[in-house]
Amino acid sequence: MSRVLNAIVAMCPDLGIGRDGHLPWHPIRLKDEFKYFQKMTATASVEGKQNVVVMGKKTWFSIPEKNRPLNNRINIVLSRQMKVPPAGAHHLAPDFCSALKLIDTELSEQADQVWVIGGSSLYKELMQSQGTRRLFVTQVLEQFQCDTFFPEFCPDEYHLLPGFPGVPQGLQEENGIQYRFEVYESVVHCPLYSK
Repeated sequence: MSRVLNAIVAMCPDLGIGRDGHLPWHPIRLKDEFKYFQKMTATASVEGKQNVVVMGKKTWFSIPEKNRPLNNRINIVLSRQMKVPPAGAHHLAPDFCSALKLIDTELSEQADQVWVIGGSSLYKELMQSQGTRRLFVTQVLEQFQCDTFFPEFCPDEYHLLPGFPGVPQGLQEENGIQYRFEVYESVVHCPLYSK
C-alpha cells in the first residue's frame, strides 16, 4: 500500500499563499494557526519515528534562521541547483520523486508521515502524484495581496472530510482575522493534471 501524502497550507480566498517571501498577512501573526501547523506536522503516529517535512528551497529560506530546521521533524529541501543541503537541513533532493524515494529507502526505518509545506510548484507536484493525498487547508476568510498561489484543485477529485482527529472545528479568529481548518482527501487521479 502506498503512503498517504499530506500537504498543509494557509490560503486566502483567491488561493493566495504568499507575498514577498512571507505569509500574505505578514506582519500580523496567527499564533494559534502556527501552533496547529507545528502540531500537525510534528506529531508522529508511530512511536519512535519522526514525520518528514518536504519543502522547496524558497520555503526553507523563508523560515527564520533560528527556527531552521523545523524541530522534531526530518527536514528535506528540494533544489536542482544546490549540491549539498543548506545549513541545518537534514537532506537535499533534486525533486519530489527523489525525496519520496529517499523516504521509502534510506529513511524508511525512521520516517512516519510525509508533509509537503510549500511552495506552490511542490504543492502542484504532490497533487499530480498518484495515491491518497490529504490537503490540510487553513481557509483565511480575508483577502490579502499575494504573489504566490496554491494550485487550483479539481472539486471532483477532493472531498471535504466532515472532521479529522486533531483538527479544530468551527470558525477561528485571531487578531481580527477569521479562518477555518479544512481537510480534503483524494484517492483518484484528477484528469485536469493528467500528463
